[in-house]
Amino acid sequence: MKFVDEVLITIASGHGGPGSVSFRRESFAPRGGPDGGNGGKGGNVIFKTSKHVNSLVDYKPHRKYAAQNGQAGASVDCSGSDGEDLIVVVPKGAVIRTREGEIVYDLAGMNEVTVLKGGRGGKGNAFFKNSVNQAPEYAQPGEEGETLEIILELKLIADVGIIGFPNAGKSTLISRISAAKPKIAEYPFTTLTPQLGVVKVGDYSNFVVADIPGLIKGAHLGVGLGILFLKHIERTSLFIHMVDVSGMNGREPIQDYEDIQYELKMYDEMNKDKDGFFPLLAREQIVVLNKIDLLSKEQAEKIKQTFKKKYDVEVFTVSAVTGKNMQEFLVYLADKIIKAKEEAEEI
Repeated sequence: MKFVDEVLITIASGHGGPGSVSFRRESFAPRGGPDGGNGGKGGNVIFKTSKHVNSLVDYKPHRKYAAQNGQAGASVDCSGSDGEDLIVVVPKGAVIRTREGEIVYDLAGMNEVTVLKGGRGGKGNAFFKNSVNQAPEYAQPGEEGETLEIILELKLIADVGIIGFPNAGKSTLISRISAAKPKIAEYPFTTLTPQLGVVKVGDYSNFVVADIPGLIKGAHLGVGLGILFLKHIERTSLFIHMVDVSGMNGREPIQDYEDIQYELKMYDEMNKDKDGFFPLLAREQIVVLNKIDLLSKEQAEKIKQTFKKKYDVEVFTVSAVTGKNMQEFLVYLADKIIKAKEEAEEI
């Protein structure tokens, strides 16, 4: 399935049906009076979230989605049928924004929400009959529905975001610690879409990790792919920053780390005025120095101590391929997530 995480669409609720102007004409009721029925209500636009949907691709081909209009009233006091609601099914974690960036609804914690209400149906002339006006010759038109142009945006719901240069081992890590099976190869940009994996460590609760691909130096200027997917770690409270320390790629681990930090900073700068945005650099980071199976113990320890002193961060040395030191790292990670969830519940 093609991964689509943002679409611009127009949604519209249904118009209310007009009321009817009608009078009884039966031969046995020569003074029958008004019998025009009411119009039906227009359909609502309702958004529902589903765990079985993971992309917005179904909304890419068309720009406008509308609920059904209410039917007109009829004679013999017959009311028009209500218009059918438009049900828009989206992934959990979808956000509805205006074109100006204002959040209309954040569906991360919602199962269903009515975004637009249909127009009220008009009253038929039977409704207006009274002792003074016994033969009204007018009825109400139905109310018009509402129209809204929105940006429908998907943000993955994950506890942990994995960031780092291509080939740092993010996909290998997520495949080792979860059941996710991302494509893995030796060339850059193997992973073209964000990947989710569910991790369970011993008796700890499950937690979800998201692998953000294609983040490289210059991403905020359109280089690579990563800037397109950074939105998917906006909901996470913790980052795993993976760094390749093998030297096989010809890059320096310290420089890689600083380049990614700079991209996070620039992303924050670009989005600081967005409603509800929380800076990525404000999240806690755990640095994972990967591919230590290609270094001596002394070399790996030296790089680890350099990171700890220079950046004052928690650092782990692992091999995602062989599994070396993985259990220690996962237990620490699970503890962090549990504490973060407990603190969130207390707020």
